[in-house]
Amino acid sequence: MPLIETFLATYIILASIATLIISLYGILYKPHLIKKIIALTIFGDAGNIFATIVGFRYIYPVVPPILTTENPTSTDMGLFVRSAVDPVPQALVLTAIVIGMAVVLFIVFLALQTYRIYHTLDTRKVAEQRKRSEQ
Repeated sequence: MPLIETFLATYIILASIATLIISLYGILYKPHLIKKIIALTIFGDAGNIFATIVGFRYIYPVVPPILTTENPTSTDMGLFVRSAVDPVPQALVLTAIVIGMAVVLFIVFLALQTYRIYHTLDTRKVAEQRKRSEQ
């Protein structure tokens, strides 16, 4: 693999890991629910990018995982196995996108309900109001 492709692949993987870490910080340490939801969305997208990069082949020519002949020979199959992109990470990413969207919509609904009940989206203020209401 040429040097520039190695550099780009390493850069993308490191940037994806850095994005995962930064968004995890936002999920854990930001008190506002909307900021947590945005960080959760970024976390899911960075994870999807990371999974897609892991499934990519760096051997040229890269071909889609589709057999073009009905009865491939053993040499055709050998070339196919060496150069075809792995379809499993792509399928998992498509599934993760749909599930992530459903989870984010559910969490947004919960945030709206929290705002209707407590009139704030700050988790610290919600915790204070719950303490007062329990006493």
